[in-house]
Amino acid sequence: MGEIAKSHRQITLFYNSMSTRAKKTLAYAKAEGLPIQEIDILKTKLTGTQIVELASRLHLEVADLVNQEHPSYTSVFEHHELSTEDWIKMIQHHPQIMKQPIALRGDITILVETPADIIKI
Repeated sequence: MGEIAKSHRQITLFYNSMSTRAKKTLAYAKAEGLPIQEIDILKTKLTGTQIVELASRLHLEVADLVNQEHPSYTSVFEHHELSTEDWIKMIQHHPQIMKQPIALRGDITILVETPADIIKI
């Protein structure tokens, strides 16, 4: 059993409040009247278990949750091959490099590519 609570009644949205895509997704969801539980990853530190669970629900490796093209990543780091534990620490210390927004509803989890994707969930 995972650490992230899941509900069929609401969408849990993990997002970066500085991200334009996340802001548009949140605005779109609210305009559609969707019940949203917001988790700003810049304000709420994710646990290692939560990061692993999000990756697993998306059928990704934890390393694949890191946007290695993000300016915050490229300005400080080079492309790396790290252990899962190291990727988790990197996301925890630099949450802005995590791919997002991630939306969960019940057993469905999606990485939102465009704001309209939120209605798919």
